[in-house]
Amino acid sequence: MSVTSRYRDAWEGFWRDAPEEPGSVIWDAEPALTAERHLALFRPHLLDPALPVVDLGCGNGTQTRFLAERFPLVLGVDLSAAALDLARRGDPAGRAAFARLDATDAEAVRALYERLGDANVYVRGVIHQSEPADRPRVVEAIAALLGVRGRAFVVELSEAAKVVLTDLARDPAGPPPKLRPVFSHGLAPAEVADAAFPELFRAAGLTVLATGELPLTTTESGPDGTRIDLPAHWLVAGPADSAP
Repeated sequence: MSVTSRYRDAWEGFWRDAPEEPGSVIWDAEPALTAERHLALFRPHLLDPALPVVDLGCGNGTQTRFLAERFPLVLGVDLSAAALDLARRGDPAGRAAFARLDATDAEAVRALYERLGDANVYVRGVIHQSEPADRPRVVEAIAALLGVRGRAFVVELSEAAKVVLTDLARDPAGPPPKLRPVFSHGLAPAEVADAAFPELFRAAGLTVLATGELPLTTTESGPDGTRIDLPAHWLVAGPADSAP
C-alpha cells in the first residue's frame, strides 16, 4: 500500500513551489535551533552511533546536512521528488545521500533496510502531517528501519500547536506569508492527539525510552516580530528487545 495520489501531489506541489533560499519554508529553521537541540536529547540513547542515520521526511535537506557532519552515513528520504531535488542542489559537496521513499510502502521500506541494515532514525514533523490511515504505517516503517540496534528520535507538533496555527490563519490580515503555502496546498498540520502519539509506537512493537516537550522553531515571525515557536513533543523509541 502507498499514500494517496492526493497526498503525494500536495507535497509535490508544495516543494515544487518552495523557494530555494534557506529559511524560506516555515519549518526550515537553522539546525542550531532544531537538529542540534534534538541530537543532544537523542545521542545519550544511541546503542551504536556508527549505524547509518535515516532522516525520514527530509524535505529540502537542511537538517540532513547537519546530521551528515556528525555521523558516518546519513540518508535523507522523502516522498517528494521535488523536495529531493532541492536537497541535492543544496548539498553540492555530497555530504549526505538522498533517496525517494514512500514510508507507507512496506516493500520499499524493507528494501531500504536490506540495503542499510539497522539504522538510527530521525523524524521531524512527519506523522502529524500524514493522513490518519497512514500514521501507523509510517511508525511501522520506523520500526522496520531500526532493526535490532537502532533508535528513533521523533518530534511532532502537539495538539496545542493547532490552536496557534488556527489563530494565525484567522488573523484579519491573513496567515503569515510562510504559513500560506501549507494551507493552500491542502496540508493539515497538528492533527495527532497528544495521547495517541506514543501509543502509535507501542502499537508498532517499540518501547518508548524517553519523552519530553520542546517547541518546534519556525522561520516565521508574528506581527510583533517575535519568532513563532510551535508547541511540540518528542520521544525516543527503540525495539522492545533492545531496551535497557
